Amino acid sequence: MSDVPPFDPNESDPFEDIVAAETDRDPDLAVIEAGSRTLRTQGGTPRADVPGRPADPEVDRALRAVEAELATRWGETKLEPSVSRISALMDVLGEPQRSYPSIHITGTNGKTSTARMIEALLGAFELRTGRYTSPHVQSVTERISLDGAPVSAERFIETYNDIKPYVEMVDGQQEYRLSFFEVLTGMAYAAFADAPVDVAVVEVGMGGSWDATNVIDGDVAVVTPIDLDHTDRLGGTPGEIALEKSGIIKQGATVIMAQQPVDAAQVLLKKAAEVDATVAREGLEFGVVSRQVAVGGQLVTLRGLGGEYEELYLPLHGAYQAHNAAVALAAVEAFFGVGSERPEPLDRDTVRKAFASVSSPGRLEVVRRSPTVVLDAAHNPAGARATAEAVSEAFDFSRLIGVVGASGDKNVRGLLEAFEPIFAEVVVTQNSSHRAMVADELAAVAVEVFGEDRVQVEPRLPDALEAAITLAEEEGEYAGAGVLVTGSVITVGEARLLMGKG
Repeated sequence: MSDVPPFDPNESDPFEDIVAAETDRDPDLAVIEAGSRTLRTQGGTPRADVPGRPADPEVDRALRAVEAELATRWGETKLEPSVSRISALMDVLGEPQRSYPSIHITGTNGKTSTARMIEALLGAFELRTGRYTSPHVQSVTERISLDGAPVSAERFIETYNDIKPYVEMVDGQQEYRLSFFEVLTGMAYAAFADAPVDVAVVEVGMGGSWDATNVIDGDVAVVTPIDLDHTDRLGGTPGEIALEKSGIIKQGATVIMAQQPVDAAQVLLKKAAEVDATVAREGLEFGVVSRQVAVGGQLVTLRGLGGEYEELYLPLHGAYQAHNAAVALAAVEAFFGVGSERPEPLDRDTVRKAFASVSSPGRLEVVRRSPTVVLDAAHNPAGARATAEAVSEAFDFSRLIGVVGASGDKNVRGLLEAFEPIFAEVVVTQNSSHRAMVADELAAVAVEVFGEDRVQVEPRLPDALEAAITLAEEEGEYAGAGVLVTGSVITVGEARLLMGKG
């Protein structure tokens, strides 16, 4: 039987109160995992990436009050494409985003993982970092990190209260109030200036030119792979989407460009030429030389702007993470002037330690064994294809059960089609977000893709997890069946809590 705790409908907030029991681990697996941990210690002990609720009831109440105030603002899916409001906020705050250099990251997939790798590399070279990423997996405080760790709830509350009068001032002067994302962006930039940080690593929320983060002038502009997502707002082809994302490329910057569709690459190169930016392209100036599967991740050799970096242990699964690592390395090299101002590469041992310490919660993250339960936040077809390939490579599952809960504004058919070859059966569900696709609607699409016999509907996520684990356990304790929970960052975050993480 599963060790997922039963759901009590009388509990006001089940995802925050669940405490899952420890799962028994196969002794052989424990030995293998110990080897993986030994490799990870080369880069030090990773910090907690996903904070839970504050232990202090008073702090928890204060954080909930801030979250409630933020929730009254436009959500991240409601946009008025303009940087006028965030620019006005930066003005009254004294332009905090000008007080430190920055690395700005756009693209469709891989932004957060790449940001985490860049942060780890910069931190290994003894720079104080600020990182701003979205969305969060479990806690809104994850979005703003200092020195490689999410800010504390106390600091998050303090930062909000510090800028709140200025936010209200700008609200009164603008046609529309600042949005949820704009306020968080203002908080991040203010927190980074207050720290102060040596460098900020900033991920765009959506697009580029009119994204709220785009009031910085990134010394390095990073463009991860562009594919179709948010097509109603960004365009229907990679080239059209690239036009919007190219807005983060500023005068004289260095552009680190992952492998792109031809039309997207053309747009990005044209913009770089217009603003006299230097471009480094994956596959030409830098890239992945080799990679092989290793315990708990992979061993990669990367070619950077300053030469080769051999046998780097990366505790993340999938070819796409190796490519993210190549992009991250080139971005940090560019920030330090490698390949232009200085000919020598970065210190290889420091790079090796940094990559060994990287984590990316909710990205092919194992949260249980016997049966193995993996979480992955893939939410569009391109991300799902990369995840499906990585799962097949990294996990020797004899039978894989999918748990899918997606947002209604996504290409769910394309998502399901990407997973169809690797899922023996799929349990469709829905998360707690108002954006979630109703389980029955998702099931209708799933039946068309998988066939009726391979689809099970469980509207409540705890029931879906229970059902999937039960299906996996039908093969027996040592048969090698697994469960993959995917479709949305929100689904993954809620599943993570249900499985006793955070």
